[in-house]
Amino acid sequence: MVLPKLPSIRSKREIGTSLSEINVTPFIDVMLVLLVIFMVTAPMMQSGIGVNLPRAETDTAPADPGLRLTVDKDKYIYFENSAININLLESRLLNYFSGRSKKIVYLQADRELPYGFVVEIMDIATKIGVETVALITEPIEIKDKDR
Repeated sequence: MVLPKLPSIRSKREIGTSLSEINVTPFIDVMLVLLVIFMVTAPMMQSGIGVNLPRAETDTAPADPGLRLTVDKDKYIYFENSAININLLESRLLNYFSGRSKKIVYLQADRELPYGFVVEIMDIATKIGVETVALITEPIEIKDKDR
């Protein structure tokens, strides 16, 4: 049986040369593709709930942290970005405010909703012990107050 000839030390050095630099071109290509994908999809993920708020002269931006309930014109109640039925609202509010000292609800209701439906939501919130139910409105810009 004949054994194969082993390469000498000199031939190992010539064959086993290593790359001293990493080729980053494929890495940059992949990162640019990912950047384009995120730039295209980011505006789609930030679309909020379409609500046509009532208008008022005073600004009603939330000052204290609290729960924001959004009700659209089709009477869907959005509790932490998930739509719920009005029958489940009381249990969800009880679970959310259990163990919290401050109980504040900001109600963002569409202007086309019936007044009775908004009052029903406010009644459910106050029945479980919510201290403050604030209505969020859209400000009106008044051009001339003197006229």
